[in-house]
Amino acid sequence: MVLLREEQIKHRVGETAKLVAEQLVESTSSYAPRSSMKKRGLIEGFGLDFFTVPTVASRHTTVEIQRRFVKAFQQNDLKEVSFEFGIATIGPLGNNIFEKTSSHFFQVFEDTTNNYFTIRGLRDPASVGFMGEGMGVNELLFVAVPGIKEIVLRSLRWNIVASILFTIAILAAFYFTIRTMIQQKKIGEMKTDFINNMTHEFKTPLATISLAVDAMRNQKVIQDQEKMHYFSGIIKEENLRMNRQVETILKASQFDKGEVQLNLKPISVHAIVEKVVDNFTLQLEHAGGHITLFLRASVDTVEADEVHLSNLLTNLIDNAIKYAREQVAPQIQIDTRCTDQFIHLRVEDNGLGMNRDTLNRIFEKFYRAHTGNKHNVKGFGLGLSYVKSVTEAMGGTIKAESTYGKGSVFILELPLQHS
Repeated sequence: MVLLREEQIKHRVGETAKLVAEQLVESTSSYAPRSSMKKRGLIEGFGLDFFTVPTVASRHTTVEIQRRFVKAFQQNDLKEVSFEFGIATIGPLGNNIFEKTSSHFFQVFEDTTNNYFTIRGLRDPASVGFMGEGMGVNELLFVAVPGIKEIVLRSLRWNIVASILFTIAILAAFYFTIRTMIQQKKIGEMKTDFINNMTHEFKTPLATISLAVDAMRNQKVIQDQEKMHYFSGIIKEENLRMNRQVETILKASQFDKGEVQLNLKPISVHAIVEKVVDNFTLQLEHAGGHITLFLRASVDTVEADEVHLSNLLTNLIDNAIKYAREQVAPQIQIDTRCTDQFIHLRVEDNGLGMNRDTLNRIFEKFYRAHTGNKHNVKGFGLGLSYVKSVTEAMGGTIKAESTYGKGSVFILELPLQHS
């Protein structure tokens, strides 16, 4: 586009120079050399000047030539193009002798790299049919356009801007298309992973219930009340387990749709922490682990939903236990502190930890951290997604820090209730 516009401007400048050259020559076609010579007092002597025809340049002023060029440039749609001109006669040695020039012609004439030049010949018709026929002086009209590249770019500035914007739009569309494809691929993988996990999570309790039911049909078991109570307890426990899994999925869906109505009321964070920790006492004793509490916050009352806040803490502690290192007892530390506006709840463990990629994605729905080439911890990948949704719904924030092989830290920040 730039090269084409440059050629167009050069062509128009050439046509303009040709037009002005023709006008300058034609304007002198009615020139009467004999009367001019009388004015110069040359007829009487028939000297050498009698055969010398005055040049085109000598018969036009610089202002007149400038005016012709301005008009011609406007006619050829070159209003914004600056120019310089010069008229030169061809000397005896073939050199150019400039008779008329514009004010900055020689400055432009010296720079042939950045400026464009065109030359047109001027042959004075006054020499034709006169005694000096064939002896007329040849002249050259020089037209210079300074900064041709800048003129081209300036004339195309809106075209260039439009081209750049269009290119950016295409690249942006390409980027978002590729990004969407990658996201869709990830979603497809997470969906497959979720279905596999859900199938496994539901298949296990169903199989257990089926075995318990078959056992209860045995005549020996029917007559043994203790065994009947044992197997019915298994069925009840597995049923509750399935209900919890269904509730987890439904809650995640409700948070996505914004259908969850939180029952916000003043709650003591320390009381919730102690209550949740008590529920894990037996599980930690079985694993040989321990939870240490450092409840240092002087003010711990927040506006929150008691059920969801309890579930939130349960998820964090449950993850700390599930992702413990092999042969290493889980050690969990929970501490609190407060500022003027917020209470900070910190849950730290000595588990497997996470690499940077996992750390960046742990709050994504259905995402689950891999250990080796498989998931060796049961779940749907909804726990931390639920934790983040609940925290944000209560006006708080949560962030995670982790070092692979050393453990993880989750820092929860909730706004305090001020009386």
